[in-house]
Order: sequence, then structure tokens, then C-alpha cells
Amino acid sequence: MRTITKQYPDLKDEQLIERCKRGDSQAQHVLYNRYADRLFRLCFRYVKNELDAEDVLVKGFMKVFSKIDLFEYRGKGSLEGWMKRVMINECLMLLRKQNNFNLVHDSEARLVETEARADSQLAAEDIYALVLQLPTGYRTVFNLYAIEGYSHKEIADQLGISENTSKSQLSKARAALRTLLAKNGIYDER
Repeated sequence: MRTITKQYPDLKDEQLIERCKRGDSQAQHVLYNRYADRLFRLCFRYVKNELDAEDVLVKGFMKVFSKIDLFEYRGKGSLEGWMKRVMINECLMLLRKQNNFNLVHDSEARLVETEARADSQLAAEDIYALVLQLPTGYRTVFNLYAIEGYSHKEIADQLGISENTSKSQLSKARAALRTLLAKNGIYDER
């Protein structure tokens, strides 16, 4: 591993892509190491299970390496953006396959609970943990819309739901997050 990073210490993404397109396994290893942590956190935000997130990450990278010839570099951030889309699609395929993508009803959403914290400040990790507590349907739509920037039409197409269902799930996700924030003393529901 050290020889790989010494051999390719400061390759820019564009150079790394070109080497990956030529089938350079060391360049693939460097690319994986450069982005795996960030992309794992992305996968975990959707599937909420470490083993499933690791599985999705590996399948996603296999797809990245097999399709890298089709990728066109368009400047800084384009590679990461493309890989995020690949990973999100893999997450959504797993959620659909597991029948785990359930658009929940209000009664099920009330089961979302969290421990109240003594302090009134939440770190980003704490808010992330609150998002993970959302039911699968709420969490998936919230992640796609609020974090990834998908439109309701794109979400509807990806998940096989109507645009109105996407809007409804987002609204319910936000309400559930407000409730969780209120329980933590961060948000006044009045």
C-alpha cells in the first residue's frame, strides 16, 4: 500500500482517471482510498446498516471501474459527483430489492424516538444521527432532495413513486426532524 501511494503521491483526479481507464490496478487502489470513506458515509446515510453500506460501496466501485471509460472529466468535483450518483443508484437498488423502501404512515413515524440531550447544541454528527432515525421512505426522500439536490420529478422517477408522494414524504421527514430537534432542545415547536 505504501508503494502505491509513493508511486502516485499527488496525482490529480484527471490523471488518475486516465490511468484507471488503462486498467492500472494501482491507480484504481489510489482512487478507492481517496474516496472510499466519503462514499461509505453517503451509502450509510441511505441504507443505515454498515454491512449493507460496505456491500453497496464495493458494488458501486466495481461499477465505477467497469464504466470509467464512459466517464468524461469536466473539472474539479466531476469525478466525485459521478461516483456519488453511482453509489446512490446502488443504494436505491438495494433498498428496492430488500423491500425496505416503505413509504410510512404517520402512525409508524411516531415511533421515531431519540434520547434527549442535556446540552442544547447538536454537532453535525448528531443531526446526521437524527436523519438516520427517520423511517426509510422519509430518510431516502430527504437525502435525495435536501442533501443531494434531486428534484421531486427525479426522485419520483428513481423510486417509482409520484411527485406528490415525494413532496409528501419530504414534508413528513422535515416534520419528524423538527420533532426530534425539539426533543433535543434545539427547536421550539410553538
